[in-house]
Amino acid sequence: MNMYQLTFSFEEFLAEFWQKKPVVIKGGFKDFVDPISPDELAGLAMEEDVDSRYIARNGEEWDVRHGPLSFDNTPEDHWSFIVQAANHWHEGAARLVTPFRQLPNWLFDDLMISYSTPSGGVGPHIDQYDVFIIQGSGKRHWRVGPKKDDYEEELRHPALRQIKGFEPIIDEVMEPGDILYIPPGFPHDGYAIETSMSFSVGFRSPKKQELLSSFADFIISNDIGDVHYHNPSIPARQNSGAILAAECNDLEAMMRSLLDHPDLMKQWMGEHLSHSRHELDIISSEPPWQKNETYQFLEDGEEFKRLGGLRAFYHPEQPNVLYINGEKFELPEECAEAAKCLCDEEQVNLSLIGKQLDHPAFLAMLTQLINMGYWYPVE
Repeated sequence: MNMYQLTFSFEEFLAEFWQKKPVVIKGGFKDFVDPISPDELAGLAMEEDVDSRYIARNGEEWDVRHGPLSFDNTPEDHWSFIVQAANHWHEGAARLVTPFRQLPNWLFDDLMISYSTPSGGVGPHIDQYDVFIIQGSGKRHWRVGPKKDDYEEELRHPALRQIKGFEPIIDEVMEPGDILYIPPGFPHDGYAIETSMSFSVGFRSPKKQELLSSFADFIISNDIGDVHYHNPSIPARQNSGAILAAECNDLEAMMRSLLDHPDLMKQWMGEHLSHSRHELDIISSEPPWQKNETYQFLEDGEEFKRLGGLRAFYHPEQPNVLYINGEKFELPEECAEAAKCLCDEEQVNLSLIGKQLDHPAFLAMLTQLINMGYWYPVE
C-alpha cells in the first residue's frame, strides 16, 4: 500500500493544466512525510555512481560542484545539494513516483531531490520538461513567470543556465505536501526560507532530432537499408551539374522508405524509449535463481518488485513483446497478460500472473530478468 495519495483529480489536472499553465496545488499530498532523511540523501550524493550536484551562492558568486560530494566545510547557509534519479537508489523515495503513474511511464524521467539550507537555490532558470515539485519538510518560496521567447540568459556560472529576472505570475510560499507544477518554458526560481527538502518528479518528452538520430543508429546497427540508389533509365543531360527534381525525389523516397516498416518502427521505438538516461542500481543475482525457485517463491504468496527506474514497455497491439532497458524480449502470445503485468505493475505476484506462471517460456523469462537484477524479491 502506497502511503502517498494525491488529494486531487488527476484527470481534471491534465485537462486544465498539463503543458498549458503552472499551478500550485496546496496540500496535494496530505500529512506529507519525507520518504528519505537528509543524511540518507547526503549518503547517496557521496556515491560514485549517483548523479549529484552541490550549488552555493556567496553574494554574486556561484559555486557548483559535481558529485561524488563531500560535506566537509560547507558554509552555514545559501547552499543546496541535488541528487538526480533518486528513485533508482532509494526504495522509499521511489514510492513518491507511483501516484504520478497516471501519466505514461515512457515520458517519466526521474525523481530529483534537493536539500537546501536557508536561502539555498539554483537561481532563476527555464527547463524544457514538465515537473511536479513536491515540498517536503521546511518551507520554500517559489516564483514562476510567464512563458516568453525573449528571456535573457545571465552567465553567473557555466554550469547554471540562469536568466535575468521575470515578473511572477505565481509567487507563493510552499509548505509540506504542497505541489508546484511547471510546464516546459516557464521561468522559475525557488529558494529555501528554512532548511528544506524538495522532491521533483520530472517528465521529459523526446525531441525530433533525438528521435531521428536514434532511429538512424538503429538502422545502421541492424544493417537495414544497405541499398544503393538505382536508376536504369537515367536520361542524358546537357547540364551535368544539375541535380534533377526527379532524382531529388528518388533519394528522398529512399530515405522515407526506411520509415515504412511498421514492425521495425515498433521495435526501434520500444528499444529507444526503454533506455534509461540515468544509471540503474543493477545487482545481478548471486547465486542465480533456478526456475523452480521462482515458481515456488510466487506459489508461496511472495512478490517480485521491479528495479527502481527500470523502463519496461509494450505496444498494446503486441503485448507479448516487451522492451526492457533498451532490449527486446519476446514471449508466446498466450503469455501476453502476464507480460503486460511486468510493465504495468511495480510488483508482481501469483494473483496477477495466474495460470501463465505454468508456461515454461514465461517462467524462463521471469527467472532471467530476476537473474539480471531487473526484478528482485520483496523482503
